[in-house]
Amino acid sequence: MNGFGAADAAALGHARELARRARGMVSPNPLVGAVILRDGRLIAEGWHEGPGRPHAEVMALGAAGDAARGATLVCTLEPCSHFGRTPPCTAAVIEAGIARVVVGCLDPLERTRGQGIRLLGNAGIKVRVADGDDEYASRELIADFITHAVRRRPHVTLKLATSLDGKIATRTGESQWITGPDARALVHRLRADHDAVAAGIGTVLADDPQLNVRGIRGPVRQPTRIVFDSFARLPLTSALVRGAREVPVIAAVGAHAPWDRVAALQDAGVEIIACATPRPHIPDVLAALADREIQSLLIEGGAGLAGGFLEASAVDVVQWFQAPILIGGEEAPGAIAGPGIGRLADAARLARVQVSAVGPDTRITGRLIELPTSEG
Repeated sequence: MNGFGAADAAALGHARELARRARGMVSPNPLVGAVILRDGRLIAEGWHEGPGRPHAEVMALGAAGDAARGATLVCTLEPCSHFGRTPPCTAAVIEAGIARVVVGCLDPLERTRGQGIRLLGNAGIKVRVADGDDEYASRELIADFITHAVRRRPHVTLKLATSLDGKIATRTGESQWITGPDARALVHRLRADHDAVAAGIGTVLADDPQLNVRGIRGPVRQPTRIVFDSFARLPLTSALVRGAREVPVIAAVGAHAPWDRVAALQDAGVEIIACATPRPHIPDVLAALADREIQSLLIEGGAGLAGGFLEASAVDVVQWFQAPILIGGEEAPGAIAGPGIGRLADAARLARVQVSAVGPDTRITGRLIELPTSEG
C-alpha cells in the first residue's frame, strides 16, 4: 500500500516474531510485538508479556528513551486508546514524540472505543496500516482475539492424529501411539497455546487423559480442560476430576444428566455448563466459554466430538497429523463420526493449506472458516 515499504514489512515480520515469545501466556489480551526504527534501523523492541504487564508499544518506547522522538513505531496491532489494566498506548506514543506509526492490523475492539489510529492521526502522527499478506499474517497472529471479539465465541482448532487411511485406532481400540514422539510433542505445544482443550466423554472413558501440557520448556499456563458429557459420566476417580482443583475442568452436560452425578462432580471441583438440549449444544457451549474469556479451544477427541463440531460449522482451523501407516478394517474407527455428507459439493474444504514434516509424520494445516476482518 502507499507509504508501506520493504523496511516496514521486514520490521513488522520481526515484531510478529517478538509477539510469539509470549504465546499461550497473554490471553485474554492479544499477542502484540513492536519495534522502533530510525532511518530504517532498529533501535528498540518490545512485546506484551501478559495481562497487567506493559503493552508492546510501551516496552519498545521505554527501551528507546529519547531516541523515540521523530522515529517510526511498527506494531502488529493498532495501539489501544482506553484505560484497562494499563494506561492507553496512544497517549504514550504521542507523548514520546513518535513521528510515524505502522500498524499490522486494526483492533476490532477499538471500533467501539477511541479508535487508536484516529487519535494518533489527530495528533499529527503519520499512520500506515498494512494490507495483503502482511495484514493477514498480523490478523492470524491474533486469530483467537479477533474471533472472540467479533464472533463472541472461541477460535476453534480441530486436532486429528490418524493413520494414512484416516483411522484413529485399531479394531481392538489400540490407539497409543499412532503418531511419533515429534508429533506428540508438538501437540503439547498446541495445548500450551490454547486457553482450553476439549474431549468427548468416550475418549475420556477410554484413555483417562490429563489433557494438560507436559515437556514444554519455559513458563506454561495450563489450559482449562473441557469434557462434552451428556449424562455426566465423568468418573470421580478420573485424572481430570482428581486434578480439577489445581487446573480447571468444565463438564458440558445435557438436559437429562442425573442431578446426583452433576452435584458430585461439582463437589469435586468440576464446573458445569448445563444445556437445555439432550446433548450439549455446541453453539451454546461456545458462547458460555466465551463468557468465561476463553478465546481459543483445541478439540482433541474423539470422532463423535469432531463430527459434532464440523456439523455445527464451528471449526476454524484443522491440524491433521498423519502417520505413514495403514490400519485398515471396517471396524477400526475413523477420525470423524456423524452422518457425514451426501454430496462432494458439500464437503468441508480447507483453505490456506500448509503441509510439513514432523519427524516421520505429516502435518496438514488449513482454515475452514476465514478470519473476520477487524471491522467485523
